[in-house]
Amino acid sequence: MNISDATDAYKLIVDKLQSWLEAGIGMLPNLAVAIVVLILFVFIGKLVRKAVKKLLEKTTKNRTIINLLETVVGVLVVGLGILFALQILQLEDTVTSILAGAGIIGLAIGFAFQDIASNFISGIMLSVRHPFGIGDIIETNGFYGTVQKLNLRNTILRTPKGQVVYIPNKSVFDSPLQNFTKKNERRIDLSCGVSYGDDLEKARTLAIRAIEKLESIDQSRDIEFFYNEFGDSSINFVVRFWVNFRTNPDYWRAQSDAIMAIKKEFDENGIDIPFPIRTLDFGIKGGEKLSSMLASGDRNGSDK
Repeated sequence: MNISDATDAYKLIVDKLQSWLEAGIGMLPNLAVAIVVLILFVFIGKLVRKAVKKLLEKTTKNRTIINLLETVVGVLVVGLGILFALQILQLEDTVTSILAGAGIIGLAIGFAFQDIASNFISGIMLSVRHPFGIGDIIETNGFYGTVQKLNLRNTILRTPKGQVVYIPNKSVFDSPLQNFTKKNERRIDLSCGVSYGDDLEKARTLAIRAIEKLESIDQSRDIEFFYNEFGDSSINFVVRFWVNFRTNPDYWRAQSDAIMAIKKEFDENGIDIPFPIRTLDFGIKGGEKLSSMLASGDRNGSDK
């Protein structure tokens, strides 16, 4: 490289830097406006976040959902401010490239994480609709237990046996759900039977009287008693009554007390709760008595 080439390269660099400097100075007013706009949108974002937080606190108590939606809204507002600032700086091509890139990235993320997205949206809908809360006893997707937590992906249950179950929010949202503690009451259906030789009216009166003595039942509700089946060795019935229900022992204890009370009442008044009766046939073709078979065997043994 000779001296003239070096001089030309130097002049080219200086001219380029000078043009950049002149362009930068010319953009200073726009840059100042863009900075002010960006600061304004940051301030607006904070106000919007507070407003969204107050609104969500009226519809749900799930802090995870509230914090997430509050953050998402704030980021969207600031992102909108950045786009406005770029337009003020006359960087439309940059804005177009950012939007196009964001669209492609969003589409790719949507396909890659569609299950996560569906569980996330379902979690938001569950928080807004609020079919259950923390501590409620529910049954869904074949699992029964107490709700421990509702996060962005799963509903966490603790079963009566102590296992912790993670159920995807989408499965909970799309499936039937029973909330046993929504109204803090539950009905117990207790099945039993009496012998064919007993007085059915008397048995009915005694069973209802036994349930009425329990302290755990809801006295404001009627006790229902129905005979429902001619069984193999008994006439079967069901007695129905309500209990205040907040925890599983409320149900189990009342059911246990009812079984003991009916058994005691029947025993004291001569009502039988029969057990299954089985008739055994002996012999190759059946129909022979055991005593006959034993006698026949003794004779055969003596002949020998």
